Amino acid sequence: MANLMIESCTADDIQEQHAALIALLQDAVNGGASVSFIAPLDYDTAADYWAKVAAEIALGQRVLLLAFDGEQLVGSVQLALAGQPNARHRAEVQKLLVYSASRRQGIGKALMEALEQAAQSLGRTLLVLDTQRSSPAEKLYTALNYTRVGVIPEFALSSTGTLEDTVIFYKMLD
Repeated sequence: MANLMIESCTADDIQEQHAALIALLQDAVNGGASVSFIAPLDYDTAADYWAKVAAEIALGQRVLLLAFDGEQLVGSVQLALAGQPNARHRAEVQKLLVYSASRRQGIGKALMEALEQAAQSLGRTLLVLDTQRSSPAEKLYTALNYTRVGVIPEFALSSTGTLEDTVIFYKMLD
């Protein structure tokens, strides 16, 4: 994508992008993504979620990267920073979201590469994540050289009412 720009987001930026972030999360959840919510995702639940993210960014506990195609928000990804004294070398990748109409254009890959750079700049050398088994995200993480640790069966309830398996991955950063 020629006009793709990835930017780090502050707590104040969340207010500026509030409507777009809610729409992005609703698009992902209502499209079947397993990102902690059940479809249909209502506006208030999504708004509350982004308020929590803003608070964690303000406290230095989370990093949020946003991907834009020109002025249009097309994706995001988060890094939850472990804060325990023995864990400040690691972080958890969370909620890689790309608008359904913008998928398969390299946005997810670009967001993940930018997130890895951000993690390294914060001294994080170990990234962990989980994703729904047999999802497109599982293929992406494998292609980005994340190491598959294993599968937890029946980990998350889907919007269709079934329990879905999750796959755990990690990546050591140089």
